[in-house]
Amino acid sequence: MTAIQDFFIFCSGSNRTLLNRTPTDIQKHVGIGATIFFTGLFAAIACSYALYTVFNSYFLAVLVGIVWGLMIFNLDRYIVSSLKMTSSFGKNFGHAIPRLILAVLISIVIAKPLELKIFETEIDAELSIMRQENKAAQEELVSLRFQSRVDTLDSEIQQLKTEISSYESRRDTLMAIAVAEADGTGGSRQKNLGPIYRAKKAEADKAQTELNEVLNRNIPLIESKTTALTTLKDQQEAEISALEQASLTGFASRLESLHRLAEKSSAIHLASIFIMLLFIAIETAPLLVKLISTRSPYDFELDRHEQVFAMNHSHKTALSKNKTMNQIEFNTKLNTFKTQVAIDTEKRIIKDLVEESYSELKNGGKNWKAIFSKREFQTD
Repeated sequence: MTAIQDFFIFCSGSNRTLLNRTPTDIQKHVGIGATIFFTGLFAAIACSYALYTVFNSYFLAVLVGIVWGLMIFNLDRYIVSSLKMTSSFGKNFGHAIPRLILAVLISIVIAKPLELKIFETEIDAELSIMRQENKAAQEELVSLRFQSRVDTLDSEIQQLKTEISSYESRRDTLMAIAVAEADGTGGSRQKNLGPIYRAKKAEADKAQTELNEVLNRNIPLIESKTTALTTLKDQQEAEISALEQASLTGFASRLESLHRLAEKSSAIHLASIFIMLLFIAIETAPLLVKLISTRSPYDFELDRHEQVFAMNHSHKTALSKNKTMNQIEFNTKLNTFKTQVAIDTEKRIIKDLVEESYSELKNGGKNWKAIFSKREFQTD
């Protein structure tokens, strides 16, 4: 049990030596450390699942997931351990705001992949619908490319058939009139094959001749245009058959599917919000525990330890500074004294030389030009 406690204390970023002096705070820091550990574990699982949906590789997903979980674990550990408690709640909260914002962002990153896993069945069903919609959209685009030519050919074929139908209708009408004239059911109402019948029969024969001409002209056109239309539709069907259905198994597709599900179902929308809030609560729990709790013995012990270290540092820094300043002052005064002694010495030498030369001039041994030509006044 002690090994587990030590591990969770390490996870909390607390100082074990200081905690040994404040045993009443051990359980509190063990709980904080456990929360940080499991947050990192959730982060590793979430990242592994997200990467598996992208690369479809267990090894790569687990490897990168472990690295990601360790990074989140280390970041959480730093966030919690760097929050130092003071006697002022407002000051503590002000210091915690950036850490809380970062914790919320981390919880969102962790929660989304786990939401995808929780709603995996519903997401797979929605992805199937999305694939069908995507295929239908692709088929519509292909159809639109062929539609204008298909409509043109259909219209031309229909016009040719309409022309044939109109001539057939005219032929049938004139033939019916001639027959009615022959059997006495129409026209003059006299049953005979007289001149009236022959005139009407001639009109019907003329209409038949015109119909034959139209048939000879339009049927080949209809057949060629029908063949072209069939070929065009075959090409359209071939392109539609060649379309590859999108797999839609990636991370972005699953996020889109979850978003669509949330828009369709209020239950899934609420569940998604609650899962997000749960992870935000887990991620921010260590910080919130520190904020709402009063200063514990560990906090006072930590303050004392840091103050002692700061005072020792200030003492050593002052001693080093004083030593350096004294050495600088000593060297400065010593160099000043040496310079002054050198100046005084040079002055005495020059004075002695001048007095000696003056004495020689006074005794008349040499003139002043000879003296100054042989003597050099040098100062080193």
